[in-house]
This record gives sequence, structure tokens and C-alpha cells, in this order.
Amino acid sequence: MALRFEILGRFNRARAARLTLPHFTCQTPLFMPVGTQGTIKGLTTDQLEEIGCQIILGNTYHLELRPGSQLIDDLGGLHKFMNWKRALLTDSGGFQMVSLLHLADITEEGVTFQSPVDGKPMLLTPEESIHIQNNIGADIIMALDDVVKTTITGPRIKEAMYRTIRWIDRCIAAHKKPDVQNLFGIVQGGLDPVLRDICVRSLVERNLPGYAIGGLAGGEDKDSFWRVVAQCTAGLPENKPRYVMGVGYPLDIVVCSALGADMYDCVYPTRTARFGTALVPEGVLKLKHNSMATDERPIDHTCSCMVCKKYTRAYLHCLVTKDAMGSQLLSYHNLSFMMRLSRDLHMSILEGRFPEFVRGFLRVQFPTGDVPQWVRNAMEVAGIDISECCASTNV
Repeated sequence: MALRFEILGRFNRARAARLTLPHFTCQTPLFMPVGTQGTIKGLTTDQLEEIGCQIILGNTYHLELRPGSQLIDDLGGLHKFMNWKRALLTDSGGFQMVSLLHLADITEEGVTFQSPVDGKPMLLTPEESIHIQNNIGADIIMALDDVVKTTITGPRIKEAMYRTIRWIDRCIAAHKKPDVQNLFGIVQGGLDPVLRDICVRSLVERNLPGYAIGGLAGGEDKDSFWRVVAQCTAGLPENKPRYVMGVGYPLDIVVCSALGADMYDCVYPTRTARFGTALVPEGVLKLKHNSMATDERPIDHTCSCMVCKKYTRAYLHCLVTKDAMGSQLLSYHNLSFMMRLSRDLHMSILEGRFPEFVRGFLRVQFPTGDVPQWVRNAMEVAGIDISECCASTNV
């Protein structure tokens, strides 16, 4: 096992921890930007370091297609290849079973993809996924799982969950670098509590370095979403990191952290930046809107990032969706926002003021008290009283 996970503070289920990885020591809860092919679009690694990014996520499937994991290995691994001295996590390629389903054929052996680059078939087995990730050299590598959308019902959910358990043993057997890379298992089971419980118990028996909750953030209703997170975090070991995959909305991260999750990733902050939308404490700010054209304020007066210090909304309005610089500046700000959220979560738990932080966050997001019912339900389970933030009628 090549990590150390030390819980430094807690409030009920929420934890603030130190996660020591081969390349960096991280503070959790933490958000990981997605750098599909070894880059966060428009940002340098120096800029990512500047804003406090701790871990970058890379995509196994896309990195194998281009430039190829063997080349990355020959050139000293992905850290050296992309000039990133901090931690890396690579996904297994399993998510592409959903995102590229029209190009994928799933069997017990693995997944056969038709390459979107040249049309050639590519068989991704559990063994091959781990081999590729061993070549890439990330601090955390993910087991290949059988991923299905949570909106799907019926026997396919059960089949995928049991296959995920069978595949984890193949991943463990194929993993050649457990002394420098940490293999995380992924809990599947759709929205079925019985299947999720079977998967949690089966993965915990394998005593892995960490665990992810997969198959969420795919269109399921929010009440189902938080209940799956709450169930899985309750069943996973206290002394191991818990990673909710594909989650990037700030509200979702606050709720999941209250329920005992530690790590998150999503393309949302950078993708929404490319569409001209900035993340702010109140929610979002659409810089394409005509009202921004003469607005001399920064994106967020509470933000100390380079963009908020130097540029006005009016200037950014001129750039967004028309000039690459607009996407770059908004991506910088949005990731700064996510890093600040991560730090605020960590420090508020550490300093014993997590409930106050959550209430303050909700008051700004929902100034009229229309906190969604799913958030109210989740906070009740998390043991955080938010009644003062909520109007009397449920939303």
C-alpha cells in the first residue's frame, strides 16, 4: 500500500484528513480537475499549482489512444511527461462504457471499443487496464468496472455489479506496482441498496488502499443520489479514502462531504467555463449575458484569484466563447473556486465549525430559504441542523 490516510478532524460523518501519496501530501475533502489527456485545457501545470490543485485526473482510455502508455512509460511516466510534480489519478476506462456505448461491446473478457481516432477495435480487459495504468504511473489507479447508467433498471444492473466484483480480483492479480501505485475498487449496484451492500462488503474484503463510489451523477434523481452515497460511506472503512466519482457541483460536494466522502472529480468547472459560465458563492454567473457588458466588478469580490484581481466582468464578457483567452481565464477562476471550496471544507471540519460553514454556504446559495428537500433530508442524516436556512415550505 503506497498511501497513508490520517483523519485529523471530524464532525459526525464528515472528515478532514491528510492523504499522503507518493508524489504529494493532500488535504481532504478535495476536488480533482479532469485532465483527460494529461492537460487541463488552457492551463499550465504552474497555474494549477498556483491555485492549489493537489491531484489531477487522467483518462486511461484516451491516453492509451494518444500518445500511448508505452511512450509515456518510455519517457519517464505521466508526471514527467506533463511536468506535474504533485499527485495523479487515472481512471480505468470503465466510464467509456457509458460515454462511448455506441462504440463499445461488453463481455466477461472485457470491453471492445471502436477507436474514435482510426476506427480500429481496442480490447480493454481488467489486466490491460491495469497494465496501461502501471505504465502511466499515477499515484492512484482505478479498477476496471462494468459501468451502467443509474437510470437503467432490471437484470443489467445486477450483472454489472457482480462482474465488477469478479474483475477486481483480475485487477489485483495484474497490478505490478502496489508499492508505488494505489489500486482503488469501485462500488457499483445502481440505485439498489441490496446490490450496493453486496458490492461494498465484497470490496472491503479485498482490503484495498481506497474505495470509490461509482455509477452516480448520470441522471438519477438527487434523493436517490445522496442515499446511495450515504449508504456506501457508512459501509466503507473509516481508515481509507472514499471517492465519489463524477461529482463536481459545489452543492453536491458539500452534501457528500457531510455524509463522509473525501474525494471528487468532474469536468463541470472547466466545461462550464468554456460556455462562459463562472462559479460564484451564489451559484453561477453567466458572463455572456448582456448585463455583463458594462459591469466593472470582478466575477466574485470574495475571490482572491488572479482573474478576480485583474479583470472585470465587462472584459470577460467580450472574451467568452469568442476568444480562447476567455475560456482560459474562466477555467482558472472556476478551478480556483473549487480549490477554495476544498480548503474551506477541510478547515471548517478541522476547526470544529463545519455546521456553521454548511449553513453559511446554503444561506448564500438559497437566500430565500428554498433549500431543496433532498439537501434537507441528507443534512438530517449527516446530523447538521439547517432549519434556520430553510423556508417553512418544502421545495
